[in-house]
Amino acid sequence: QVQLVESGGGLVQTGGSLRLSCDASESIFSFDAMRWYRQHPGKPRELLGSITFAGSINYADSVKGRFTISRDTIKNTVYLQMDSLKPEDTAIYYCNGDRDEYDYWGQGTQVTVSS
Repeated sequence: QVQLVESGGGLVQTGGSLRLSCDASESIFSFDAMRWYRQHPGKPRELLGSITFAGSINYADSVKGRFTISRDTIKNTVYLQMDSLKPEDTAIYYCNGDRDEYDYWGQGTQVTVSS
């Protein structure tokens, strides 16, 4: 059974940085793409960015220039480096991987940015 496990969330001050990790139980090359989402209370999940099988990376306009997606293909881990954090970045952050049109999700990790 495929598992995605996020880690690295926590409390940080405005302007600070955090790096989230998404550890996959299988090779990340087995996914067509891996994505990071976040969810604010009472809102739908928001796509932040993605990295494809081939390594192509895209970002949502809301985080472009502040967030960076990368991967370690040996560790089967995808990262979300978050810089210049703002209080509005407070949310639960989720890792997603899709394969053959099926979505796999992690359990999420809470990020709280204090003002």
